[in-house]
Amino acid sequence: VFCMKDLKIGIASDHAGFALKQTVIAWLQEQGAQVTDYGCPSTDSCDYPDFAHPMATSVEDGTNNVGIAICSTGNGITMTCNHHQGIRAALCWDEPLARLARQHNNANIIGLPANYVTEEKAIELVKIFLTTEFEGGRHERRVNKIPCK
Repeated sequence: VFCMKDLKIGIASDHAGFALKQTVIAWLQEQGAQVTDYGCPSTDSCDYPDFAHPMATSVEDGTNNVGIAICSTGNGITMTCNHHQGIRAALCWDEPLARLARQHNNANIIGLPANYVTEEKAIELVKIFLTTEFEGGRHERRVNKIPCK
């Protein structure tokens, strides 16, 4: 049985993803997850790498089990996270992508496009991401070919 209380989750956004980040944090905390918010702290204009790098580092070093990255399109913040060798960040906007990111790619950060998903959709995507297991097998061989520390 999956238990959110066993999860440590890092989350980061830019100004465009701030409101969605707050909604996702509230939902995760209701589920009992341990959430660390790496920013941004408001809707004031900011640069997503300033918050993505510390969050990705926390997943890379094991401080957090997984991460959630949110910006307007999800592209920039996900790309930033993927510059970390131990990170496999996947941009997800529908259920199959969230499921396959975990099953086939063993993604450890989900990227969400705040301007293209509703709050309800974002929560559903996070739920799928957090509850889907990596299949291993032929996928493990492929994932092992992605450079990491």
